[in-house]
Amino acid sequence: MPEVTVPWVLGQLGEGYGRVSRKPVLDPVDELVQTVLSQNTSDVNSGRAYQNLKLAFPSWDGVLKADDAAIADAIRSGGLADIKAPRIKAILEEIRRRRGNLDLRFLHSLPLEQAGHWLEELPGVGPKTAACVLLFSLGMPALPVDTHVLRLAQRLGLVEENATAAKAQEALESTVPAEKIYSFHLLLIKHGRMVCKARRPLCSRCILSRRCPSAFTFEPG
Repeated sequence: MPEVTVPWVLGQLGEGYGRVSRKPVLDPVDELVQTVLSQNTSDVNSGRAYQNLKLAFPSWDGVLKADDAAIADAIRSGGLADIKAPRIKAILEEIRRRRGNLDLRFLHSLPLEQAGHWLEELPGVGPKTAACVLLFSLGMPALPVDTHVLRLAQRLGLVEENATAAKAQEALESTVPAEKIYSFHLLLIKHGRMVCKARRPLCSRCILSRRCPSAFTFEPG
């Protein structure tokens, strides 16, 4: 069986799904908060929670002055509001403590690894959340590894079968060309949602199946 390579995966998925639509670029703090809200919920619910938060508190200073209950009420539609509200406030407080303001655009001037490390030192911010801020807001070649990206990378043999999300991110960032990371991330998510599903992947419909080492090793979808 021919080897699965990143260029081949990008070519096949790009041909199958077409050009990747780019997300609107948010301020880094907005992207950070939106990513926290997206944890363990759907894009629809997290998007609604983010919009409600911005309506309730037009500025991040307003969030800093609010109590946790008021923040939680604003983001209730996103799920886990009582956990995410104090986390968001703690993140904003730590940014202000370390920087004296809430401007994260300085990260763009740092090396990728250093910028990611700075974000991961914030309360409750892991590699995926940090990578989302760096990629989507600052245009840096960080590769967020969510459950879809990790699952597909493992099944395709692009990372070790037992690789953690953090290890997979490190491996993929070193093999996916910097200018292709954005497309790679979004194409794998789309393919994971539509075809290469967690429990019952639709291998008979998969455009990668002829090279995928995991193809047809699952029950038929």
